[in-house]
Amino acid sequence: MKPATIALAISCFLPIVVHAEVIAVTGATVHTMGPQGVVENATLVVEGGTVKSVTAAGEVPTGARVIDATGKIVTPGLIQPFSRLGLTEVDMTDSTVDDVQRGDQFAASFDVADAFNRRSTIVAITRVEGITRAVIAPAAGRPGTEGITSSIFSGLASVVDLGTDADYLTRRGVAMVTNLGASGGELVGGSRAAALQILRAALNDARDYAVHRADFDKGARRAYSLSQADLEALQPVLGGTMPLLVNVNRASDIEVLANLVDEFGLHAIINGGAEAWMVADRVAQSGMAVIVESYANLPSSFDELNASLAAAKRLHDAGVRFTFAYTVGAGTTHNMRNITQSAGNAVANGLPWDDALAAITIEAARIYGVDERLGSLEAGKAADLVIWDGDPLELGNYPVSVFIEGVEMSMITRQSLLRDRYLDLNREKPPAWN
Repeated sequence: MKPATIALAISCFLPIVVHAEVIAVTGATVHTMGPQGVVENATLVVEGGTVKSVTAAGEVPTGARVIDATGKIVTPGLIQPFSRLGLTEVDMTDSTVDDVQRGDQFAASFDVADAFNRRSTIVAITRVEGITRAVIAPAAGRPGTEGITSSIFSGLASVVDLGTDADYLTRRGVAMVTNLGASGGELVGGSRAAALQILRAALNDARDYAVHRADFDKGARRAYSLSQADLEALQPVLGGTMPLLVNVNRASDIEVLANLVDEFGLHAIINGGAEAWMVADRVAQSGMAVIVESYANLPSSFDELNASLAAAKRLHDAGVRFTFAYTVGAGTTHNMRNITQSAGNAVANGLPWDDALAAITIEAARIYGVDERLGSLEAGKAADLVIWDGDPLELGNYPVSVFIEGVEMSMITRQSLLRDRYLDLNREKPPAWN
């Protein structure tokens, strides 16, 4: 490659401006997703990486860099609620897959945060679509080459930002990923009942361990089903400060999960929940949230026989907290940038527009307990914002600019470089020559 081409490729991963810059975005319609609601002809001021103010036709600070966004829409940065981003690059190449939990030493305590690759090509491709933060989560897998199997506990999920700074970790351990229903049953030999028993036993063991931790530390070993690392990892779950993120779809399994949540005083997030709308009142009563796949309307498994395009609307009407993923499970990595399509699809099936946008911004932040810093454009919060050329939930509209903590991100990606490389076919030399 020529030096100029190399420099352009490197620029994909470099911010455009420095963190300390004062920025004023003017003239736009700003959906703050906070108490201010929608501000027309707004002046949004960013200083020191945080939002300083959002005012209608407000004054521009002296010396600020002005971005004229007249006729455009500004929203908070979008939050992807479940992904393998930066943990896998090519599914069929084991050396690029770091999210799969196997074995007994680390199950509940399996932590993928330090394996996150912020330089993954998928990060930039995702970021230019308006996603500024993502939940990265471990997953269960088929037995490895040595027959080592996965647990019903996949491990700890974390929130990361998709910027270029080395300090990418927003919050470690925001949820404990667990598998019930058909996926959980498969991990323990075929019975979903067995998966539930193992989860209940683990929670009881962790509760007992908390009482006898001092004796355990002195060498008085008790017969627990989990390692000490896993017992420690489950303490925030029992304390209600870390939710269980449960892969489950069938209505009857969700009802059983709700009973378990009530029994142990847990918080839980349902990932998938194809039939959650059928028991929406019970889900709301237990305080569980749902990560919805709004395209699910076909029975891709016996656990999803009643999947519905109107699921988000029905959950909303029942008062259930929810957010969107483009596809749940492994499919979230390469297509996670399409969550605006998921939200828009839910609007087409009855969900109010404002609630759809909230689901992929402030509600996602609330579900994971990071809303004190993320999810809305309010004074003092991180300046994660997106300037759109039109309605962000319409398929043909795209971000014009993306900011993460006040730093403008490059809109160049590997995909845009390839597009531009082959866009001009009237060259003396073929594209591969340059």
